[in-house]
Amino acid sequence: MSTTTEDPLHLTNQICFAIYSAVHAVNKAYKPLLDQLKITYPQYLTLVVLWEKEDITVKEIGELVHLDSGTLTPLLKRLESNGLIRRQRCKLDERQVRITLTPKGHRLRERAKAVPDHMLGCCGRSQEELATMRNELVKLRDTLLQNLPS
Repeated sequence: MSTTTEDPLHLTNQICFAIYSAVHAVNKAYKPLLDQLKITYPQYLTLVVLWEKEDITVKEIGELVHLDSGTLTPLLKRLESNGLIRRQRCKLDERQVRITLTPKGHRLRERAKAVPDHMLGCCGRSQEELATMRNELVKLRDTLLQNLPS
């Protein structure tokens, strides 16, 4: 078995490994700040969505952050038990659960404003470079999702 970098099965040639290991590095960089906020990375993403659009269904949050309801429901319950959100069944359709921020959830936004600048500093890249990288990753994600077998 060849271990040269021309080998398509060499670890360093795997796009999936580059993304996977980058995700771990990103999570490590976020962790100290999110620990100060007493939230996890998936909770942070969920709160970012709620800071953009406060009154939203669980389904809509799941679509935006790419989490299924089995993962999202316990996450939302934890945010609710920490006093950051409110979950309410929709009066018109009880199958839907609407999520709103509490005053504490709104206040947390102020403390979270430091997170993007911290990450910018950790990355050692300009905002423009990171925006280009983000756009390329979004294109890659969307293409992969479109090309999944039905």
